[in-house]
Amino acid sequence: MYIHPDASAVAGALAPDEPVILNRPHAAARAARFFAQKFPGKSLYAVKANPSPELLRVLWDAGITHYDVASIAEVRLVRAVLPEAVLCFMHPVKTAAAIAEAYTVHGVRTFSLDTQEELDKIVAATAAADGSPATDLSLCVRLRVSSDYAELSLASKFGIDLADAAPLLQATRQVADALGICFHVGSQAMTPFAYVQAMERVRAAIVDASVTVDIIDVGGGFPSIYPGMTPPPLEDYFASIHRAAESLPISYSSELWCEPGRALCAEYNSLIVRVEKRRGQELYINDGAYGALYDAAHVGWRFPVRCLVAGRSGEAERFSFYGPTCDDADYMEGPFELPADIQAGDYVEIGMLGAYGAAMRTKFNGFGEGTALDVADEPMDSQYRGRRDTRVSDNVVSLR
Repeated sequence: MYIHPDASAVAGALAPDEPVILNRPHAAARAARFFAQKFPGKSLYAVKANPSPELLRVLWDAGITHYDVASIAEVRLVRAVLPEAVLCFMHPVKTAAAIAEAYTVHGVRTFSLDTQEELDKIVAATAAADGSPATDLSLCVRLRVSSDYAELSLASKFGIDLADAAPLLQATRQVADALGICFHVGSQAMTPFAYVQAMERVRAAIVDASVTVDIIDVGGGFPSIYPGMTPPPLEDYFASIHRAAESLPISYSSELWCEPGRALCAEYNSLIVRVEKRRGQELYINDGAYGALYDAAHVGWRFPVRCLVAGRSGEAERFSFYGPTCDDADYMEGPFELPADIQAGDYVEIGMLGAYGAAMRTKFNGFGEGTALDVADEPMDSQYRGRRDTRVSDNVVSLR
C-alpha cells in the first residue's frame, strides 16, 4: 500500500469529495510497544475502542497478545484476525449462547461478572456435556469504583458495590481456577490517583471476603492528549499502579492486568473533511455526529484541528461544526480553532480520532462513505514521544 506523506499531500493530490480516514500504523505500534514494555503486568487491548482488523494486526506485531472483547462479534473478529491471541470476555452481562460459543469454539477462558446471576450463567454455559463444571476458568469480579477523576464516567452501569462484593467473591472463588478483581476508573482519567483510590477499594473487598486473588485488572482509562486535556506522563500512572498493587494482600503469584483502549489507538487515526459552507463562525463539514465525530457532538469532546490549505493567513478564531446530515443534532460546538479566513472548499484535518472515531461511523442519511489511507507523519500530539511540547494555546493550528 502506498503511504502518503501527510494529510496536506492527500488533500492536494486527491481533492476528495468524501471524508478520508488517515491511518498511522507507526503511531499505534509505538503505543503498543510502550505498554508491552513498560506496564508492570499484562496489557489487554480493549477492542471496542477501534476494531479495525488492520489495527489489530499492528498491535499484535508490536507485542499486544491479549484482547479485551465485549461481544461475541468481537470474539469472532479477533479470533479470525489473530488466531493465536488470548481473548478475555470482559463485558459483565453476556448471553448464555455467547458464553458457550466463546468457551467451546473460540477458546475463551476469562470472563468478567458483577452478579451471582452472571456467575451462574457462566458456570452453566461452560459446563461439560455431562454437567460437570469447567475447571479452567479465570473469572474477574467487576467492582464499582469512582469515576470522579475521568472525563467520561463509567461508574453507573457495571460493577458490584463494595458492601455487596464479599459473597460474590467467595462464590466465584469456589468455581474459578483463577479469581480476579477488575474495575474501570472511567475514560480519560486525568490523574494516577484515580487508580490508587480504586486499589484501596480493591483492598477492602479482598479483606472483607478473605479470598485469595490471582488477578488484579485495573481496566482502562489511560489518557491521551486532546485540546484542554494534557495528562501526566503514562509512566506516572504505571508507577502508581505498581506501588498500589505491591501492597495488596493477594497471591504471591498474582498477575496485574490493564485494558487500554484509547491509549493504544487514539493516535492511529485522523480525518480529512471538507468545508462545504461557512455561516459566520459555523462551518458545515462532510462528517459529523453520525460519523467519526460522535464524541465531539454528544459529549462535547474537543479534537485538534488544522487547515490544510496553503495561504490561509488569518489569525486563529473559534468555530463550531455542523455535519452533513439533515439533523440539527449533527452539531459539534467545539470550539475548534482555525484560520479566520477559512472558507468553503477548504480541507481540515481533525486529529486523534483513532479511539471511538472511525469505530462509531454510521450511514445515516446516506453519508458515511469514504476511504482510508496510510500516512507517514506524526499524529497531532502524542503520549509516546518522550517529551512534551510547550503549548502556546490548547489547540493545534496549521497554516501550511
